[in-house]
Amino acid sequence: MNYYAYHTAGYAVGALAGLARANFRIQGEEKIPKGSLIFVINHFTRMETIFLPYFINRITGLTVWSLADYTLFKGNFGKLLENLGAMSNKNPDRDRLIVRSLLTGESAWIIFPEGRMVKNKKVYSAGKKDESRFMILSASGLHPPRTGAATLSLRTEFYRRRLAIMEKNNPEEARRILDRFGIEDPGPVHRTQTHIVPVNITYHPMRGRENNLNRLAGMLMGEMSGRMTEEIMMESSMLLSGVDVDIRFGDPIRAAGYINTRAVKADMASNAPIGFDDPIASRPMLRKTALRIMGRYMSAIYRMTTVNPDHILATLLKHFPYGTIDVKDLRRRVFLAIATIDYDKRGIFRHQSLSRNPAELLTDDPYKRINSFVKLAVEKGVLAEQNGRLQKIYDFEKAHDFHQIRIENPIAVAANEIEPIDDLQEMLKSIARQPALRIRYQIRRHLLEKGDIDFEKDYFRFAKNGAAKPKAVGSPFFIRGSRRDIGVLLVHGYMAAPLEVRALGDRIAANGYPVYGVRLPGHGTAPEDLAQRYHQEWTQSVAEGYTIVSNLCQTVVAGGFSFGAGLVLDLCTRADDIRGVFAISAPLKLQDFSSHFVGAVHFWNNLAGKLHIPSASKRFVENNPENPHINYTRNPISGVAEMGKFMNQLEPRLSAIRVPALIIQSERDPVVHPAGSMRIFKGISSENKQYVLVNTPRHGIVNGEGSDRVFHAVEGFIAGLSSPPSPGEGGAARQNSSP
Repeated sequence: MNYYAYHTAGYAVGALAGLARANFRIQGEEKIPKGSLIFVINHFTRMETIFLPYFINRITGLTVWSLADYTLFKGNFGKLLENLGAMSNKNPDRDRLIVRSLLTGESAWIIFPEGRMVKNKKVYSAGKKDESRFMILSASGLHPPRTGAATLSLRTEFYRRRLAIMEKNNPEEARRILDRFGIEDPGPVHRTQTHIVPVNITYHPMRGRENNLNRLAGMLMGEMSGRMTEEIMMESSMLLSGVDVDIRFGDPIRAAGYINTRAVKADMASNAPIGFDDPIASRPMLRKTALRIMGRYMSAIYRMTTVNPDHILATLLKHFPYGTIDVKDLRRRVFLAIATIDYDKRGIFRHQSLSRNPAELLTDDPYKRINSFVKLAVEKGVLAEQNGRLQKIYDFEKAHDFHQIRIENPIAVAANEIEPIDDLQEMLKSIARQPALRIRYQIRRHLLEKGDIDFEKDYFRFAKNGAAKPKAVGSPFFIRGSRRDIGVLLVHGYMAAPLEVRALGDRIAANGYPVYGVRLPGHGTAPEDLAQRYHQEWTQSVAEGYTIVSNLCQTVVAGGFSFGAGLVLDLCTRADDIRGVFAISAPLKLQDFSSHFVGAVHFWNNLAGKLHIPSASKRFVENNPENPHINYTRNPISGVAEMGKFMNQLEPRLSAIRVPALIIQSERDPVVHPAGSMRIFKGISSENKQYVLVNTPRHGIVNGEGSDRVFHAVEGFIAGLSSPPSPGEGGAARQNSSP
């Protein structure tokens, strides 16, 4: 093998990896042991043959060779493969060269046990009782995975152990073994062991489109076959479009642990010369053992698939009954699949996008995961638009041309890819087939429990001193009510807790409306908790509260006090089921607060950090609230900074609000300047909007003296929303429920 060419090609591949827009993520590399290594990897694209040796070399420092299909070793591409360390699977010296390099540990090997690229990702399993019986669907029909990696690892350990025995009992045979493999120094042979390392590669998203590389290849090569066109189109698109490539290493399999049977030991200790391909008595047993090992590493490879949103959506559509599909209902099922399945406990690996709070899927879906998928499903003929509704029309068992399915229907490929993860498959099937009302109930129950559990965890962690408020102050509350046409979401203010808006909630609920009072993270516990929070956490908790109410009632009225009012206004720009919004004592900018110390203290903190004098920084300032039984008496500066970040991005979005709105402000508010709430009133686009000014010398007008007038105004506003909405009254300026 040409080591110079190998390393030169490696530099070229490294440069290509740097230029590609693909995001390669290496995970589990700490599991790779020292010694002789065979990496067994699933095979979906040509990229694995090109990039995997480079990445494994970079991790292990080993020279890495791989086996590739003999048909690829033609022309310049064949030369490139050879320079990258690929060997034809028809090479007559293949097995001897592999065993030799594994005995000495001089290089590692990559083997694709599926035997060829599995473009459709279709793998059948005989079930948990017989995991060795995987069957793979390819262009030539069904075939089992290859046992080559298992067989080679067993043969290597057989000769390693036999050499050690012969060195003691039959030096002449030991010398013959070394000569057969061209090994001069037996030392490295005795210092290493062979491990098989399962590796999974998952791509997200899988989208193939016409691109410049495809057109360039056509110009250089003339008329290309459909297979070549598909491969260039698919794989170059993935490289150029910023696809995420998760490369995950699994637990190594120690081959030496499988050769301790009596029959194998007898062959290893035999003084009779044994040629490399000579039949031995234990060969049938070793073949069965290779099947067991193959089943183990194939199970590991498929189990390590990095589950992403496309997998979940495709599988839900696959199991969804034929008929009309409501996109909002689909969103709810995706939410339930992401939020309620304990992936970590089950050992199921998630794409990083599934770690984000899924409540955003039910508001504006900022990454457009649902809408882009639905659009693709319509484009590929999985769904059809009929009279403004979506219909499932695709049969997921339909046969496709093997070499075109990645282009023709990546949704079917995504559904196939996670079929071997049996428990996930069953859970998604259950979610797909449950009635819509049951889905809404489960979402509501999950988020109600989550709100309570999150508070209990935070309270236990932070509220450990005598200054902590009682739990009843910070706990979120839910009043079920009797009506189902409108439900109400309430959000408290900064440094406060749900108790701040509980009296208003009780008043609203007395009219039969369900009410949920959300707890913003960092509140109702201790100032140290609030100091660690980000404004994105507050918007996510509001989205969860909205999801609770919207899955109980037809529409939602969102209301908030002080900073909580800003949060519900933000919600109105993102959710499309908001019937109306009321904002009480709402600031729009930090300057709307009467406290002007914030900028100076934050500047001092930054300066202290740059000068490396942490003792000089001031993390908290004193706060003298109107309701000390609810509010914190210390204000974390970092929390004020997060509030400022949120407010800075809110004002430009106010014009997206078109729902009926009620703005209430105290003319003599000592905390929030009325000019801020007036700017909000003028900034929103609602035709039906009211501005109510009360003459109370307090900020907290949702409690105590003067609150009755506020309550009365809110009651009247909600009652006026019980009639059907007027044309043009929706949620945000854009509607997100259709593809």
